[in-house]
Amino acid sequence: MFRKAMLAAGLVLALAPVSQAAEPIEGSWKTASGETAVIAPCGKSFCVTLKTGKFAGRQIGRMDGKGNDYTGEITDPENDKTYAGSGAVTGNALKMKGCVLAVFCKAQTWTRL
Repeated sequence: MFRKAMLAAGLVLALAPVSQAAEPIEGSWKTASGETAVIAPCGKSFCVTLKTGKFAGRQIGRMDGKGNDYTGEITDPENDKTYAGSGAVTGNALKMKGCVLAVFCKAQTWTRL
């Protein structure tokens, strides 16, 4: 009887869904335009800073969140306009989205380096 109960418990554990850890947003990312951006903690947020290209050294965003989803602000360094932004991490991809009035949005996918 004990053995059957143990086998049944083992089967239940084997079939239970495995939760995967959230992917961190921190790290180096290749942007859609080919520059390298670094996302690192700054206070309670995460700062997005360009490390290569014409605007190297410039902070272009600040995101808050945890797990796979983040929100905050992102600045287009070409026109110096700041947009409501969001980021979603899936594996080695980070989908960044910036919106004006939550209606006009542009999205890019960055790749983890």
